[in-house]
Amino acid sequence: QSRLVESGGGLVQPGESLRLSCVASGFAWEIYAIGWFRQAPGKERERISCISSDGLGTYYARSVEGRFTISRDNAKNTVFLQMNDLKPEDTGVYYCATATFFSSTSGCPAHEWGQGIQVTVSS
Repeated sequence: QSRLVESGGGLVQPGESLRLSCVASGFAWEIYAIGWFRQAPGKERERISCISSDGLGTYYARSVEGRFTISRDNAKNTVFLQMNDLKPEDTGVYYCATATFFSSTSGCPAHEWGQGIQVTVSS
């Protein structure tokens, strides 16, 4: 069965960094774009970054552009989200998801979700 598993979350102070990983198994991973989404307490889930199936196209929400970097290693079935200069407003549950459509201007609609991982930015 298809599965996405996130890792790398935790508690950090403002200005610090984290790298999230999303490992896929059980399906043809390489044909999908992959997105990272987050849900802050009391807010709707938002799309923050996407990467095309070939890794050549990326999308970032304005709130994270310049601080976050998405990348993928198809040989390892893994997508990474490098998060630098973290802010308290980056706190939330982070999810990776497959996507059947990618746009560098609008991102990627989620198809199948991982279980999510908590990121907390607090002093």
